[in-house]
Amino acid sequence: MSKTKTTKNAPATPRTPRGDTPITLETIRMIAPTHIQADKISSTYALDPVDFESIRASTEEQIGRSAQALEAHLDEKALQIHLDRIVNAFVRSAHGAATFYSAKVSDARMETAKLDNDHRDEDRDPVLGFDSRAARAREFAAKAGLNAYALMAAVTGAIDAYETVIGTDWKPYSPSGASSRNVQRQAADVELGAFGA
Repeated sequence: MSKTKTTKNAPATPRTPRGDTPITLETIRMIAPTHIQADKISSTYALDPVDFESIRASTEEQIGRSAQALEAHLDEKALQIHLDRIVNAFVRSAHGAATFYSAKVSDARMETAKLDNDHRDEDRDPVLGFDSRAARAREFAAKAGLNAYALMAAVTGAIDAYETVIGTDWKPYSPSGASSRNVQRQAADVELGAFGA
């Protein structure tokens, strides 16, 4: 009797960009709450509003002061590389929070849609005084939205500081993987060419 090997199929999970797609402030703005949405979230869910301008300004000031302290010890290129890394960290953090918020909004919509199904006992109205699963999902999404909005304020300040200190627009890190693959391909073509057509 031969053994047949069974493999479990892993559930399909959404693929995220591999890191070779540059993340910009615009990328974050597309998925994070807008100013109007953030105001609406805080008023609807009775959450403290985010002071976007205060966070932006204080982040810009902190990074600017740090850069001033380093200017005496780093040459221009070293300071630029350092600030590139700082801004990149802010960008990745804000992008992660915005992506999380987007996922939680989807969860909240799904949980709320289940309320329309009359045949699901677990989605019925909760005991008086307790929130339903859908209500908890919506509140969690609201908090995640304000987190993402606050971090978008911070990354905006970081980019503003970079532009003030360095004097040029910040550009997202773009890995050189594609160009190195092109060089490798060109080298392979040359080597294969040695064998003749």
